[in-house]
Amino acid sequence: MNANLSSLFWEGFTVDSFTHPAPDALLITLRPDPGFAPSCRRCGCRDCAVHDVSVRRIRERDLLHWRVTLLLPVRRLRCSRCGIATERISWLPERQRYTSSLATWVESLTRVAFRPFFTWLGPEGCAAIESVAMDMNTALDLEVRAQCPQAEVVYDLFHVVAKFGREVIDRVRVDQANQLRDNSKARKVIKRSRWLLLRNPENLPAGHEVKLAELLAANQPLNTVYVMKTALKELWYAPDKDVAQRRWNEWYRQSQESGIKALQQFADKLKGYVSGIIASATHRLNTSVLEGMNNRIKVIKRMAYGYRDNDYFFMKIKAAFPGKAR
Repeated sequence: MNANLSSLFWEGFTVDSFTHPAPDALLITLRPDPGFAPSCRRCGCRDCAVHDVSVRRIRERDLLHWRVTLLLPVRRLRCSRCGIATERISWLPERQRYTSSLATWVESLTRVAFRPFFTWLGPEGCAAIESVAMDMNTALDLEVRAQCPQAEVVYDLFHVVAKFGREVIDRVRVDQANQLRDNSKARKVIKRSRWLLLRNPENLPAGHEVKLAELLAANQPLNTVYVMKTALKELWYAPDKDVAQRRWNEWYRQSQESGIKALQQFADKLKGYVSGIIASATHRLNTSVLEGMNNRIKVIKRMAYGYRDNDYFFMKIKAAFPGKAR
Protein backbone atom coordinates (compact mmCIF):
# COMPACT_ATOMS: atom_id res chain seq x y z
CA MET A 1 0.00 0.00 0.00
CA ASN A 2 1.73 3.19 -1.14
CA ALA A 3 1.88 6.49 0.76
CA ASN A 4 -0.56 8.30 -1.55
CA LEU A 5 -3.21 5.62 -1.07
CA SER A 6 -2.77 5.47 2.71
CA SER A 7 -3.01 9.26 3.03
CA LEU A 8 -6.25 9.10 1.05
CA PHE A 9 -7.74 6.76 3.66
CA TRP A 10 -5.94 8.01 6.78
CA GLU A 11 -4.98 11.67 6.42
CA GLY A 12 -1.83 12.54 8.36
CA PHE A 13 -0.54 8.96 8.50
CA THR A 14 1.20 6.45 6.28
CA VAL A 15 1.36 2.66 6.45
CA ASP A 16 4.37 1.35 8.32
CA SER A 17 3.56 -2.37 8.02
CA PHE A 18 0.73 -4.86 7.88
CA THR A 19 0.30 -8.45 9.05
CA HIS A 20 -2.33 -11.19 9.06
CA PRO A 21 -2.76 -12.32 12.70
CA ALA A 22 -5.54 -14.63 11.45
CA PRO A 23 -6.66 -15.76 7.97
CA ASP A 24 -9.60 -13.35 8.06
CA ALA A 25 -7.83 -10.48 9.86
CA LEU A 26 -5.61 -7.65 8.63
CA LEU A 27 -3.59 -5.60 11.13
CA ILE A 28 -2.22 -2.34 9.70
CA THR A 29 0.37 -0.34 11.63
CA LEU A 30 0.34 3.38 10.82
CA ARG A 31 2.95 6.03 11.49
CA PRO A 32 2.67 9.83 11.38
CA ASP A 33 3.30 11.39 7.98
CA PRO A 34 6.41 13.58 8.47
CA GLY A 35 5.04 16.06 5.93
CA PHE A 36 1.79 16.59 7.83
CA ALA A 37 1.82 18.84 10.92
CA PRO A 38 -0.52 17.62 13.69
CA SER A 39 -3.15 20.08 14.94
CA CYS A 40 -4.78 20.65 18.31
CA ARG A 41 -8.21 18.99 18.50
CA ARG A 42 -9.69 21.99 20.31
CA CYS A 43 -8.45 25.07 18.47
CA GLY A 44 -6.89 23.64 15.31
CA CYS A 45 -3.49 25.23 15.98
CA ARG A 46 -0.64 23.44 14.17
CA ASP A 47 2.22 25.15 15.99
CA CYS A 48 2.39 22.44 18.67
CA ALA A 49 5.10 20.26 20.14
CA VAL A 50 4.45 16.57 20.82
CA HIS A 51 3.93 15.86 24.52
CA ASP A 52 3.58 12.07 24.35
CA VAL A 53 2.29 9.28 22.09
CA SER A 54 -0.01 6.35 22.80
CA VAL A 55 -0.95 3.55 20.40
CA ARG A 56 -4.65 2.75 19.95
CA ARG A 57 -6.33 -0.20 18.26
CA ILE A 58 -8.93 1.21 15.86
CA ARG A 59 -11.52 -0.73 13.87
CA GLU A 60 -11.63 0.14 10.19
CA ARG A 61 -14.17 -0.90 7.59
CA ASP A 62 -13.71 -4.47 6.37
CA LEU A 63 -11.61 -4.95 3.26
CA LEU A 64 -12.94 -7.79 1.10
CA HIS A 65 -13.02 -10.76 3.50
CA TRP A 66 -10.57 -9.25 6.02
CA ARG A 67 -11.52 -7.70 9.33
CA VAL A 68 -9.28 -4.61 9.44
CA THR A 69 -7.71 -3.22 12.60
CA LEU A 70 -5.37 -0.22 12.73
CA LEU A 71 -2.54 0.34 15.19
CA LEU A 72 -2.65 4.12 15.38
CA PRO A 73 -0.10 6.30 17.22
CA VAL A 74 -2.14 9.17 18.71
CA ARG A 75 -0.18 12.18 19.89
CA ARG A 76 -0.94 14.53 22.76
CA LEU A 77 0.28 18.00 21.94
CA ARG A 78 1.50 20.99 23.94
CA CYS A 79 -0.70 23.75 22.53
CA SER A 80 0.14 27.35 23.42
CA ARG A 81 -3.60 28.14 23.67
CA CYS A 82 -5.13 24.98 25.15
CA GLY A 83 -2.33 23.33 27.10
CA ILE A 84 -2.06 19.55 26.71
CA ALA A 85 -4.54 18.39 24.04
CA THR A 86 -5.00 15.36 21.82
CA GLU A 87 -4.30 15.88 18.14
CA ARG A 88 -7.17 16.28 15.70
CA ILE A 89 -7.56 13.28 13.38
CA SER A 90 -10.08 14.05 10.63
CA TRP A 91 -11.15 10.43 10.06
CA LEU A 92 -11.39 9.37 13.73
CA PRO A 93 -14.43 10.50 15.78
CA GLU A 94 -13.45 11.91 19.16
CA ARG A 95 -13.10 9.32 21.94
CA GLN A 96 -14.04 6.46 19.60
CA ARG A 97 -12.29 3.24 18.63
CA TYR A 98 -13.62 3.12 15.07
CA THR A 99 -13.12 5.23 11.96
CA SER A 100 -15.64 7.55 10.34
CA SER A 101 -15.77 5.32 7.26
CA LEU A 102 -16.72 2.31 9.40
CA ALA A 103 -19.47 4.33 11.09
CA THR A 104 -20.86 5.41 7.70
CA TRP A 105 -20.73 1.84 6.40
CA VAL A 106 -22.56 0.45 9.46
CA GLU A 107 -25.23 3.16 9.13
CA SER A 108 -25.84 2.15 5.52
CA LEU A 109 -26.13 -1.52 6.57
CA THR A 110 -28.54 -0.53 9.33
CA ARG A 111 -30.86 1.08 6.83
CA VAL A 112 -30.87 -2.05 4.62
CA ALA A 113 -31.38 -4.27 7.75
CA PHE A 114 -34.56 -2.35 8.73
CA ARG A 115 -36.09 -2.57 5.23
CA PRO A 116 -37.40 -6.18 5.60
CA PHE A 117 -39.47 -4.99 8.58
CA PHE A 118 -41.29 -2.43 6.43
CA THR A 119 -41.64 -5.00 3.65
CA TRP A 120 -43.25 -7.36 6.16
CA LEU A 121 -45.65 -4.62 7.26
CA GLY A 122 -46.65 -3.89 3.68
CA PRO A 123 -48.02 -0.58 2.32
CA GLU A 124 -51.12 -0.70 4.53
CA GLY A 125 -49.12 -1.35 7.70
CA CYS A 126 -46.59 1.40 6.89
CA ALA A 127 -49.41 3.85 6.21
CA ALA A 128 -50.88 3.16 9.66
CA ILE A 129 -47.72 4.28 11.50
CA GLU A 130 -48.23 7.73 13.01
CA SER A 131 -44.89 8.27 14.78
CA VAL A 132 -41.53 6.56 15.36
CA ALA A 133 -39.18 7.12 18.32
CA MET A 134 -35.44 6.83 17.65
CA ASP A 135 -32.03 8.22 18.44
CA MET A 136 -30.40 10.62 15.98
CA ASN A 137 -29.50 7.82 13.57
CA THR A 138 -29.40 9.26 10.06
CA ALA A 139 -29.77 5.90 8.32
CA LEU A 140 -32.86 4.86 10.29
CA ASP A 141 -34.30 8.35 9.96
CA LEU A 142 -34.01 8.26 6.17
CA GLU A 143 -35.51 4.77 5.95
CA VAL A 144 -38.52 5.71 8.10
CA ARG A 145 -39.15 8.85 6.06
CA ALA A 146 -38.90 6.86 2.83
CA GLN A 147 -41.21 4.04 3.92
CA CYS A 148 -43.62 6.02 6.14
CA PRO A 149 -43.63 9.61 4.84
CA GLN A 150 -46.73 10.45 6.88
CA ALA A 151 -45.14 9.43 10.20
CA GLU A 152 -43.55 11.94 12.57
CA VAL A 153 -40.08 11.13 13.82
CA VAL A 154 -39.58 11.68 17.57
CA TYR A 155 -36.02 11.90 18.87
CA ASP A 156 -35.46 10.24 22.21
CA LEU A 157 -34.60 12.56 25.11
CA PHE A 158 -32.01 10.23 26.65
CA HIS A 159 -29.88 10.04 23.51
CA VAL A 160 -29.90 13.79 22.89
CA VAL A 161 -29.02 14.62 26.50
CA ALA A 162 -26.31 11.93 26.55
CA LYS A 163 -24.85 13.49 23.39
CA PHE A 164 -24.97 16.91 25.07
CA GLY A 165 -23.02 15.45 28.00
CA ARG A 166 -20.30 14.04 25.74
CA GLU A 167 -19.94 16.96 23.34
CA VAL A 168 -20.61 19.94 25.60
CA ILE A 169 -20.23 19.21 29.31
CA ASP A 170 -17.18 16.96 28.87
CA ARG A 171 -15.56 19.42 26.47
CA VAL A 172 -16.11 22.42 28.77
CA ARG A 173 -14.97 20.44 31.81
CA VAL A 174 -11.68 19.48 30.14
CA ASP A 175 -11.13 23.02 28.84
CA GLN A 176 -11.70 24.51 32.29
CA ALA A 177 -9.36 21.98 33.88
CA ASN A 178 -6.62 22.86 31.39
CA GLN A 179 -6.96 26.54 32.18
CA LEU A 180 -6.14 25.68 35.79
CA ARG A 181 -2.92 23.78 35.08
CA ASP A 182 -1.07 26.17 37.43
CA ASN A 183 -3.50 25.31 40.25
CA SER A 184 -3.21 21.56 40.63
CA LYS A 185 -5.77 21.26 43.43
CA ALA A 186 -8.54 23.13 41.59
CA ARG A 187 -7.67 21.36 38.34
CA LYS A 188 -8.01 17.95 39.98
CA VAL A 189 -11.45 18.84 41.36
CA ILE A 190 -12.76 19.72 37.90
CA LYS A 191 -11.10 16.77 36.16
CA ARG A 192 -12.77 14.38 38.61
CA SER A 193 -16.21 15.96 38.36
CA ARG A 194 -17.43 14.15 35.23
CA TRP A 195 -20.11 11.94 36.81
CA LEU A 196 -21.08 14.71 39.20
CA LEU A 197 -22.03 16.84 36.19
CA LEU A 198 -23.56 14.10 34.04
CA ARG A 199 -25.79 12.39 36.58
CA ASN A 200 -29.32 13.60 37.25
CA PRO A 201 -29.48 15.42 40.63
CA GLU A 202 -31.88 12.80 42.06
CA ASN A 203 -29.31 10.07 41.32
CA LEU A 204 -26.40 11.67 43.16
CA PRO A 205 -25.05 9.81 46.20
CA ALA A 206 -25.77 11.35 49.60
CA GLY A 207 -23.71 14.47 50.21
CA HIS A 208 -22.75 15.00 46.58
CA GLU A 209 -25.41 17.68 46.09
CA VAL A 210 -23.21 20.04 48.14
CA LYS A 211 -20.14 19.18 46.04
CA LEU A 212 -22.10 19.88 42.85
CA ALA A 213 -23.39 23.22 44.17
CA GLU A 214 -19.89 24.29 45.19
CA LEU A 215 -18.43 23.28 41.83
CA LEU A 216 -21.07 25.19 39.85
CA ALA A 217 -20.76 28.25 42.06
CA ALA A 218 -16.99 28.31 41.50
CA ASN A 219 -17.00 27.86 37.71
CA GLN A 220 -19.31 29.93 35.52
CA PRO A 221 -18.88 28.03 32.20
CA LEU A 222 -19.65 24.71 33.92
CA ASN A 223 -22.63 26.29 35.63
CA THR A 224 -23.90 27.61 32.28
CA VAL A 225 -23.75 24.28 30.44
CA TYR A 226 -25.25 22.44 33.44
CA VAL A 227 -28.21 24.82 33.50
CA MET A 228 -28.54 24.54 29.71
CA LYS A 229 -28.68 20.73 30.04
CA THR A 230 -31.64 21.07 32.41
CA ALA A 231 -33.35 23.55 30.07
CA LEU A 232 -32.76 21.22 27.10
CA LYS A 233 -34.73 18.44 28.85
CA GLU A 234 -37.72 20.78 29.21
CA LEU A 235 -38.22 20.73 25.43
CA TRP A 236 -39.56 17.18 25.77
CA TYR A 237 -42.07 18.13 28.46
CA ALA A 238 -43.80 20.98 26.64
CA PRO A 239 -47.63 20.76 26.75
CA ASP A 240 -47.93 21.46 23.03
CA LYS A 241 -45.87 22.20 19.92
CA ASP A 242 -46.16 25.99 20.20
CA VAL A 243 -44.67 25.95 23.69
CA ALA A 244 -41.98 23.49 22.55
CA GLN A 245 -41.06 25.81 19.67
CA ARG A 246 -40.81 28.83 21.99
CA ARG A 247 -38.67 26.87 24.42
CA TRP A 248 -36.36 25.83 21.59
CA ASN A 249 -36.07 29.40 20.28
CA GLU A 250 -35.11 30.63 23.75
CA TRP A 251 -32.70 27.75 24.35
CA TYR A 252 -30.98 28.31 21.02
CA ARG A 253 -30.71 32.08 21.63
CA GLN A 254 -29.12 31.52 25.04
CA SER A 255 -26.69 28.98 23.58
CA GLN A 256 -25.45 31.46 20.99
CA GLU A 257 -25.12 34.26 23.56
CA SER A 258 -23.21 32.04 26.00
CA GLY A 259 -19.87 32.54 24.29
CA ILE A 260 -19.11 28.83 24.87
CA LYS A 261 -17.95 27.35 21.57
CA ALA A 262 -18.86 23.72 22.34
CA LEU A 263 -22.40 24.75 23.32
CA GLN A 264 -22.82 26.93 20.23
CA GLN A 265 -21.65 24.15 17.93
CA PHE A 266 -23.94 21.58 19.55
CA ALA A 267 -26.94 23.92 19.21
CA ASP A 268 -26.16 24.51 15.53
CA LYS A 269 -26.04 20.76 14.88
CA LEU A 270 -29.26 20.23 16.84
CA LYS A 271 -31.13 22.70 14.62
CA GLY A 272 -31.47 20.02 11.95
CA TYR A 273 -33.32 17.77 14.40
CA VAL A 274 -35.68 20.30 15.97
CA SER A 275 -38.82 19.01 14.28
CA GLY A 276 -38.25 15.57 15.85
CA ILE A 277 -37.81 17.14 19.28
CA ILE A 278 -40.90 19.34 19.01
CA ALA A 279 -42.91 16.31 17.82
CA SER A 280 -42.53 14.86 21.33
CA ALA A 281 -45.14 17.38 22.51
CA THR A 282 -47.72 15.49 20.45
CA HIS A 283 -46.31 11.95 20.55
CA ARG A 284 -45.08 10.98 24.02
CA LEU A 285 -42.72 8.29 22.80
CA ASN A 286 -39.30 7.13 23.93
CA THR A 287 -36.97 4.19 23.42
CA SER A 288 -36.49 3.33 27.10
CA VAL A 289 -38.04 -0.16 26.89
CA LEU A 290 -35.91 -1.02 23.87
CA GLU A 291 -32.76 0.34 25.54
CA GLY A 292 -33.53 -1.71 28.64
CA MET A 293 -33.84 -4.84 26.49
CA ASN A 294 -30.57 -4.07 24.70
CA ASN A 295 -28.75 -3.64 28.00
CA ARG A 296 -30.18 -6.91 29.30
CA ILE A 297 -28.99 -8.71 26.16
CA LYS A 298 -25.50 -7.24 26.64
CA VAL A 299 -25.43 -8.58 30.19
CA ILE A 300 -26.52 -12.05 29.00
CA LYS A 301 -23.71 -12.07 26.42
CA ARG A 302 -21.12 -10.73 28.87
CA MET A 303 -21.99 -13.27 31.59
CA ALA A 304 -21.42 -16.09 29.11
CA TYR A 305 -18.28 -14.46 27.63
CA GLY A 306 -20.04 -14.66 24.28
CA TYR A 307 -21.86 -17.43 22.43
CA ARG A 308 -20.59 -19.49 19.53
CA ASP A 309 -24.07 -20.85 18.77
CA ASN A 310 -26.42 -18.09 17.54
CA ASP A 311 -29.50 -20.28 17.91
CA TYR A 312 -28.74 -20.88 21.58
CA PHE A 313 -28.02 -17.16 22.10
CA PHE A 314 -31.40 -16.19 20.67
CA MET A 315 -33.07 -18.86 22.78
CA LYS A 316 -31.57 -17.21 25.89
CA ILE A 317 -32.86 -13.82 24.72
CA LYS A 318 -36.38 -15.19 24.19
CA ALA A 319 -36.30 -16.75 27.65
CA ALA A 320 -35.33 -13.41 29.17
CA PHE A 321 -38.27 -11.60 27.55
CA PRO A 322 -41.28 -13.95 27.57
CA GLY A 323 -44.06 -12.57 25.40
CA LYS A 324 -41.81 -9.96 23.75
CA ALA A 325 -39.06 -11.69 21.73
CA ARG A 326 -40.17 -13.68 18.70
